[in-house]
Amino acid sequence: MQQRRIGTHGPHVGAIGLGCMGMSEFYGHGDDAESIRTIHRALDLGVTLLDTADMYGPFTNELLVGRAIADRRERVVLATKFGIVRDPAHPERRSIDGSAEYVRRACDASLRRLGVDYIDLYYQHRVDAETPIEESVGAMAELVRAGKVRFIGLSEASAANIRRAHAVHPIAALQNEWSLWSRDLERNGQLAAARELGIAVVAYSPLGRGFLSGAIRSPQDFAPDDFRRTSPRFVGENFGKNLELVDRVAAIAERKHCTPAQLALAWVLAQGEDVVPIPGTKARTRLEENLGALQVDLTRAEIEEIESAFPLDAVAGERYADMRFVNR
Repeated sequence: MQQRRIGTHGPHVGAIGLGCMGMSEFYGHGDDAESIRTIHRALDLGVTLLDTADMYGPFTNELLVGRAIADRRERVVLATKFGIVRDPAHPERRSIDGSAEYVRRACDASLRRLGVDYIDLYYQHRVDAETPIEESVGAMAELVRAGKVRFIGLSEASAANIRRAHAVHPIAALQNEWSLWSRDLERNGQLAAARELGIAVVAYSPLGRGFLSGAIRSPQDFAPDDFRRTSPRFVGENFGKNLELVDRVAAIAERKHCTPAQLALAWVLAQGEDVVPIPGTKARTRLEENLGALQVDLTRAEIEEIESAFPLDAVAGERYADMRFVNR
């Protein structure tokens, strides 16, 4: 598989990674056995970057990934995250904790669940408005010096916080939502800051939470417990408006002799060699389809056609119902 580098001095990884969140939560019922087979197939096909977080499940996704890689740790660049705290009695409730004490405690807990001695890439999942980012990143730097973490990253941090964090310890990766229908970082300074500092961009939800695949035609396609049933871009009139945009992409994909998902991923890949998309899936068939995007070469004219069909501000609805914790 093609390789890309995580940051100026970070590890080389397969050009497409694997997001594991949906294997355990948010996108309907999971199947651990099939998820583990999917992870193994990904590794066999050259995927190396696996992405999880302590809040997925909560906690169960790290346990799942740990089981999947137990006998093949050396083939994995393992990424996980801390900072989003869920109330055990009410898992839908969220708070953010970036205190130094919490950083240390969360890392040790993730290491135990994953069954590993070190984490390759450790992210602050969201910036804690109550804790200076210098404190959070300083604690993460201590983990690097202790050998528990190799490289550190941020997720959904503002351009100002990226610069403040990088001044404390080199940031290897910025994980942000980036797809044809989520392009905030292109205009709010995040992408510019990352590139100025030599920070890779790890693009999560590069298929618009599955919508850009073209497989979702109705809200009824979602399982009863799928969070997209209440996500702003998937409800009411927004669903129909966004589906029209997806159909435009699908028409281009048909002419290009690829699937809509492959075209959407190829667009993300074409944004730069410093970009690594991590589409999530629970199924081997979808995994293999996604990796086919590496064979889709886009000309400048085709990129312009795609962006004309799906303009920067065309998507209807916010990314999250609650945007308080994004880009802080």
